[in-house]
Amino acid sequence: MTEPAQAQTAAPDAAIVKSFAPAGALRASINLGNPVLANTDAKTGEAIGVSVDLSRELARRLGVPLQLVVVKSAGNSVENIEQGKADIGFFAIDPKRAREISFTRPYVLIEGFYAVRRDSPITGNDQVDRAGTTVAVGLGSAYDLFLSRELKQASIVRVPTSPAVVQAFIDQKLDVAAGVKQQLEHDAQKAGGLRILGERFMVIRQAMGVPTSRGEQAAAYLAAFVEEMKASGFVAASLARNGIEGANVAGLND
Repeated sequence: MTEPAQAQTAAPDAAIVKSFAPAGALRASINLGNPVLANTDAKTGEAIGVSVDLSRELARRLGVPLQLVVVKSAGNSVENIEQGKADIGFFAIDPKRAREISFTRPYVLIEGFYAVRRDSPITGNDQVDRAGTTVAVGLGSAYDLFLSRELKQASIVRVPTSPAVVQAFIDQKLDVAAGVKQQLEHDAQKAGGLRILGERFMVIRQAMGVPTSRGEQAAAYLAAFVEEMKASGFVAASLARNGIEGANVAGLND
């Protein structure tokens, strides 16, 4: 499969480079908790995926080395930005996170689904938010933030990382597991006895982000970079090369 196409643009000025890489290298926070964004290469043990490809291309344009700061959850990735451990990251757009992070427009759309046991009486999303229902979700994930606002009667059980949600759902005998459709399908196949409900409960608008403290010029440069990566076919090619199905490149109005 071909590598993602690389569109050529003028080199950024020194001030932009400094805002992204004040220590001389671009530190990119990579979240392995979302398999649509990043995974571990079984042969090399290195992080791979669309977020890694975008980080590598941005570092190339800035003319600086790339340093991957790999974490296992969205919450950890946000902490990397807030604590100054990373210069850029990949996040679901959320108003709470926007206090510390300047988001681009989304580059990919990811669907959030519910999983239940095969014999569960729950057959639709409208049956989840009921008193006594327990919903497992990754701590600090986009699903956690969304469901914390939307669920009024069901109880949310927060699990340290999204990949651990299904196992916690099974071990703790919870009613519903919430997360990335691809992760739930993978875990359900391994565990057996589970089914995915028929419709998504949310669409995640996945964006790149830079600390708001880096200034408006950095935010504008990153926003333009993402739009070019979508328009040039880079994002679509990266998703295909990494074997990602079920995620769509975001459009202009998404």
